[in-house]
Amino acid sequence: MFNFSKGAKKSRYDFSGRRKSLLAFMYMAMLILAVRATYLQIFDKQFLQGQARSRHVSNVKIAAYRGIIKDRNGKPLAVSAPVESVWVNPQFCRVKAGEKPKRLCDELSLEKLQQVATILEIPFEKVTKAFDTTSRRKFLYLKRRINPDLAKKVKALRLAGVGFRRDFKRFYPRGEVTSHLLGFTNIDDKGQEGLELIYDEHLQGVAGKKRVIRDGRRRAIEDYDVESIKEAEAGKDLQLSIDERLQYLAYRELKAAVLKHEAKSGSVVILEAETGDILAMVNQPSFNPNTRKGMQISRYRNRALTDVYEPGSTLKPLVVAAALEGHYITEHQKFNSASIKVSGRWVKDGHRSSIMDVQTVLKKSSNVGASKIALSMPAEYFWNFYYSVGFGTSPAVGFPGEASGFLPEYTSWSKFEQATLSFGYHVSMSTLQLAKAYTALADDGLVHSVSLLKREKDEYADRVLSKETAVTVRTMIESVVQRDGTAYRASVKGYRVAGKTGTVKKAVAGGYGSDYLSLFVGMAPASDPKLVIAVMVDSPSVGGFYGGVVAAPIFSKVMGGALRLLKIPPDDIKE
Repeated sequence: MFNFSKGAKKSRYDFSGRRKSLLAFMYMAMLILAVRATYLQIFDKQFLQGQARSRHVSNVKIAAYRGIIKDRNGKPLAVSAPVESVWVNPQFCRVKAGEKPKRLCDELSLEKLQQVATILEIPFEKVTKAFDTTSRRKFLYLKRRINPDLAKKVKALRLAGVGFRRDFKRFYPRGEVTSHLLGFTNIDDKGQEGLELIYDEHLQGVAGKKRVIRDGRRRAIEDYDVESIKEAEAGKDLQLSIDERLQYLAYRELKAAVLKHEAKSGSVVILEAETGDILAMVNQPSFNPNTRKGMQISRYRNRALTDVYEPGSTLKPLVVAAALEGHYITEHQKFNSASIKVSGRWVKDGHRSSIMDVQTVLKKSSNVGASKIALSMPAEYFWNFYYSVGFGTSPAVGFPGEASGFLPEYTSWSKFEQATLSFGYHVSMSTLQLAKAYTALADDGLVHSVSLLKREKDEYADRVLSKETAVTVRTMIESVVQRDGTAYRASVKGYRVAGKTGTVKKAVAGGYGSDYLSLFVGMAPASDPKLVIAVMVDSPSVGGFYGGVVAAPIFSKVMGGALRLLKIPPDDIKE
């Protein structure tokens, strides 16, 4: 028998000692926590402050303003406007197995997601994919560079895990008119084409940085910046040589002509005769740099700079100038325009043969007369003159893809090739190079460098002709624009105009095709030229193809409008 006495029962079921120990432990833990909390809040604040900063304070990049591109008169051609980008952190609403989603994440209803898709005009599937909590990504753009008003509508939905970033978007007020010159920027506001690419470092600013307070949804609280770490530095402005008014005028007339003649393409260049500044440079077809929808890469090309062709009879005045300057011919020398055989091949004119002086050779655009003049000069001298006016060498504008053209070495010339060089075959150049060469006739023998940036004076002008020779040839090619010349349609009422047409068969693999290039290059007022304009139309198929029929009228409208816009006084008193 066991003895169950009262003393034995008490010792067996009494837990007072354990209870006291447990209470002592809990009091000790509370005391330690109280001491630790007091220490952290009073003596060691940095720890808690650091934890708070890691959760509610972060650094934000401040986008820099890209510099403005202006025309020569200060009118903006490319500007940046403030916009906002919407981003999502899918991880914000991600929860572990067995846990409940945060209350804020419960608000991500399909209805609100549909509203986001409607506001931002993006597919609903893109929105739901961005908010996919199974994603491993922590940052995803929902839509970039949107209007601030749209951003406000999205903010009003108060969606969890959604943030906003301030950016800048590039706008081009003149759209297609200046697109080939300016190019455009990408989604990150970096230059991709044209002057935006060439001067990207100059235009692009330096991004800044600031600290901001974030709320429970990790969104920056507006108007509550902690501190500015680094101020954003705006990019520098860029002033071009382009005159916005002339650019639009040239674009309008070229586009109308290309449509009228159903041509493949075309280009127009306007130079300031006394400086070589490019006042306008336009091409067709064009594109709108303000939108990426339907953009064709083939339309990005600045044809006036990148495309080369054989310039045809537009070179005849330069051949005459070279021969006169070298005293290989005289101003009143006579030439028989009957067909001639050179190195076993015939050179012919398209009109009845006759005896003509140098001016008539230019007026009637005689290939035979020009060939005889070219063959009167030593090949080396002839080559040196062509090279001195810029053929076979880059115009050095610094534009992406600008062409140097082709000028064969004189040591390889045959007599026939030397003859054809006089009427613009076996040599190629861009529309800009052709316009540049004519500055030698326009500015009394000085050939100018060309520039897309405004300048007061050309420090690199080079004398290639005497003033006497330049004035003589300039006077001769005034006859081309008279009633019995090949380019009467290039005339401008009230002004003396000097210039030359060109009609060239397009070179194809193995020879020449059936398409033509129509050209005209000239200057006005001929008594003291201020402007040089070169026009090229590629493959006109309706209403003729001759330079005097297609290109000359474009020149007339552009030159006439430009002279009036620049308030250059008329020099033809009779008119």
